[in-house]
Amino acid sequence: MVSSIGYSLGIGSGIDIKALVDGLAQAQRAPKQALIQRRQEANAAKVSALAEATGAIDSFAAALSSLVSGGTLFTQPSVSDPSILSATTVAGSRLTNLSAQIEVVQLAKAQTLESVSLADASTAVGQGDLTLNTSRGSFVVTVDATNDSLTGLAAAINAKSAGVTASVVTDSNGARLVLKSGTGEAQAFTLDVPAGTASGLERFAFGPTVTGGMIKAQDAQDAIVRLDGVEVRRASNGFKDLIDGVQIDLKRASPGSIISLGVTRPSASIEQAVGDFVAAYNELHGLLAKSVAPEADGQAGGPLRGDLSIREMRRQLAQLPTMVLNSQGTIKTLAEIGVATNRDGTLSLSQGRLKQMLESDPAAVEALFNPVQYSSDPLLKITSAMGKAKPGTYTYTDLVPASGGVDASGMIDGIAATGSGPYLIAPFNSKALGLTVEVMGALASATVTVDPGLGGALQAIRDAVRARSGPVVTSQERLSAEAKQIAKDQRELEVRSKAYYDQLVKNFTAMERQVSAFKATQSYLDQQIKIWTGDNG
Repeated sequence: MVSSIGYSLGIGSGIDIKALVDGLAQAQRAPKQALIQRRQEANAAKVSALAEATGAIDSFAAALSSLVSGGTLFTQPSVSDPSILSATTVAGSRLTNLSAQIEVVQLAKAQTLESVSLADASTAVGQGDLTLNTSRGSFVVTVDATNDSLTGLAAAINAKSAGVTASVVTDSNGARLVLKSGTGEAQAFTLDVPAGTASGLERFAFGPTVTGGMIKAQDAQDAIVRLDGVEVRRASNGFKDLIDGVQIDLKRASPGSIISLGVTRPSASIEQAVGDFVAAYNELHGLLAKSVAPEADGQAGGPLRGDLSIREMRRQLAQLPTMVLNSQGTIKTLAEIGVATNRDGTLSLSQGRLKQMLESDPAAVEALFNPVQYSSDPLLKITSAMGKAKPGTYTYTDLVPASGGVDASGMIDGIAATGSGPYLIAPFNSKALGLTVEVMGALASATVTVDPGLGGALQAIRDAVRARSGPVVTSQERLSAEAKQIAKDQRELEVRSKAYYDQLVKNFTAMERQVSAFKATQSYLDQQIKIWTGDNG
């Protein structure tokens, strides 16, 4: 920038040149800077409003998903004596009715062995081989100079992953080896040492003909229950294959005690959930409506008026009351249970209609919140938990069950599924990703349907608007590009304003010099005239 003391003081012309240049530069810059400022503020408001809107729909979907997955909206089994057993609904299953009687005769137990006590965990146990025979096969455990101790023996047994857990228990009597199997009679095990072993390792042998070896603290045994008088055995105390859709966990044996199972319907919880959904929807609707409100009566409109992403959110959300949430049963939509759309786009709830539907068909109302997945053929059994695969109907073809060590095979919507024993797993490039089925027999074709339920439907809307090529991402990219352009325009304004300011300084500095030269010439001429005219005044 051109500058001088004379320019700063305006000595030549007597004019405040600095103030004049500053004023002219500011006058040229101010309207352009104000326009950029308004653009920056509008862009920031749009970014903030879009983030608030997407955050709101995220929260709405997450809250509803959490409510549904919490189990409070499921019909749950009721148990007459919960101190003997507990019963819960298997995820993805829907209980419509349940009436059964169970007697818990015996709990499943693990085989437990304990050795004689030694001085401590580091005491040598004797070197040699010990053969562990379990349901998984025979495993040779070797003790040598590197692991000749109770701790070393326990570690060597655990390293075999034979289905037997070894630990060292220390008390006032010393340290001893404790071995434990899984529950069930089939998990019983024995330990053998070569005949004639006298290293001390023979103290850890166990079997029907072994003497002086480990002591059996507990036999391996199956759980025995009587379901409606029919005796059944299970290898564990928790199982879900006795009553369809019900997980049973045994707590204690009580021969002779008959436990009644029924159902408890969550009618009150569903009423509360529907009311809460309508209230939360209306709050979200109000937020979205405010963000796109047009200018009216001198009032500024919403920052996102005209934004396609918000328009698409509102369009898809408006479909929720009439969207099919359950493909089976007599009630398929929220509208059928009293949820209606008002003229302004908000929702209202007819409590009377909801109560009527809960009384006439509670299972169908419940199904709107708790979706199910089902197969069209009993030879194709779904084994994955509900919620892992996206809602939809998937076609399986050319199904062949596992046989002779060859995995099951088949196609899902024309894509080869991944076989794993009797199971077929949807591959990563399939829309059915997350779905696992068991092929029970050969089938030319069958379908698996995964209903969305209200939580799934809302999550699908959220995923659609926030998809990589969806409207929200498009708006975010547009606003980001707009912010970059504004920043570029600001930088260009700074360059132009500085150039204009420098040009003004240069021009006015030159003017000062000319004026100073003119004044010097004038002063000289004045002096000469006075000399010529003899004017000494």
